[in-house]
Amino acid sequence: MEKQRFKKIGIIVAMSKEYDLVRNLLIDAKEEHFLNFDFSVGHIGDKEIVLMKSGIGKVNATIATLELISHFKPDCIINTGVAGGIDQSVRVGDIIVGEESCYHDFYCGEVNDHQAELGYPEFIPADRALHASLLRTTEGMDNVKFGLICTGDQFITNREELFKIKAKHPAGMAVDMESNSIAHTCFMHKTPFVSFRIISDTPWVDNHEEQYLNFWDEAPQRTFDLLRSLLSNL
Repeated sequence: MEKQRFKKIGIIVAMSKEYDLVRNLLIDAKEEHFLNFDFSVGHIGDKEIVLMKSGIGKVNATIATLELISHFKPDCIINTGVAGGIDQSVRVGDIIVGEESCYHDFYCGEVNDHQAELGYPEFIPADRALHASLLRTTEGMDNVKFGLICTGDQFITNREELFKIKAKHPAGMAVDMESNSIAHTCFMHKTPFVSFRIISDTPWVDNHEEQYLNFWDEAPQRTFDLLRSLLSNL
């Protein structure tokens, strides 16, 4: 991969708190708003960045991704933000890079060939070049893990919900409400994509809700600095 392959980069986050954190990384940013979406267009290093807030959930994420692709035509799309940790190896503050993503709340009967019958793979892989750049960028960082991100229109709040997801997808590392919808849309539009998420809570513990609230009180901006480092390696 040539280092300058990705010059215009779209970044999608779901929530205002995430948007504000990433917005602070941009240089000379200009605000835009259309179709109920907020955008900031600026630079990080030599990369043109289009940051947008999609809103929460699969439908919002899909519509946002379509608008980003059609209006700005980015060379690639990166999704970042927070997620719940659904593997016992994951702790609050860890970063999960989605080597692949899937829906945990989708069932269409017994499908023999997911891509042939439904038009997209059950497990959508990250773009190889973006994945390789994250491997280089995070080398030696012990709080970064690579694995499966599971997406669904549910905020996972208890062990029972978590166990259902893990029974269906034992390899799942993190759960969110947008990653695979963005991956699905990018797959259909042949746009390179990767998602990486910061773990804000782990639903199997008793103080799950407190974890999430405390994460936002204490969340340092440095957790989003991986974005800046990644962009310098593209």
